[in-house]
Amino acid sequence: MRNKIKRQVRVARYVFYKETLIDSREHFWTFIGSFTGIGLIGYLSSLYFTSNDNLFLIGSFGASSVLIYGSINSPLAQPRNLIGGHVLSAIIGVTIHKLFPHEAWLCSALAVSLSIVVMQATKTLHPPGGATALIATIGSEKIKSLGYVYVLSPVLTGVLILLMVALIFNNATSHRSYPKNKNWYKRWMPKYNR
Repeated sequence: MRNKIKRQVRVARYVFYKETLIDSREHFWTFIGSFTGIGLIGYLSSLYFTSNDNLFLIGSFGASSVLIYGSINSPLAQPRNLIGGHVLSAIIGVTIHKLFPHEAWLCSALAVSLSIVVMQATKTLHPPGGATALIATIGSEKIKSLGYVYVLSPVLTGVLILLMVALIFNNATSHRSYPKNKNWYKRWMPKYNR
């Protein structure tokens, strides 16, 4: 038993070391990808809204950028998790806000907690999804007034922009490959599941 524990500790140290060992090329592509993704969403938003009404940029996209540009091999950074985590959490956040519109503390707690459980159950766990659900319940009046449109824009449109940029920049060189499973999109196709 003692040897088994020692072995597990050695494995954990090695994995932690390998995950934090990033060469300078990774820093460059992480910066370029996240700058382009967030910049593109911000630019498109600025074409349609004033800076006070900037609806396309939500805080959870910053956290998603850390995962999909900086930790591209993480299971939490894969496209299924990125899209599913944000969209499901947005739906839950809007629904909870509609059910309990005057209880901010209850909305917040329920939206985040239910989002985590649904993401776990659907295998789409993406930590920034919790923030997406929270924003739907405590965001500005403009965000709350969107209702289920919030799911489509800014959430789905923003996530798709981040994903397209990630697919371009994370595969621009031979030493980076994203997503980990190149057939990720086929999971929803009937023939692939058989």
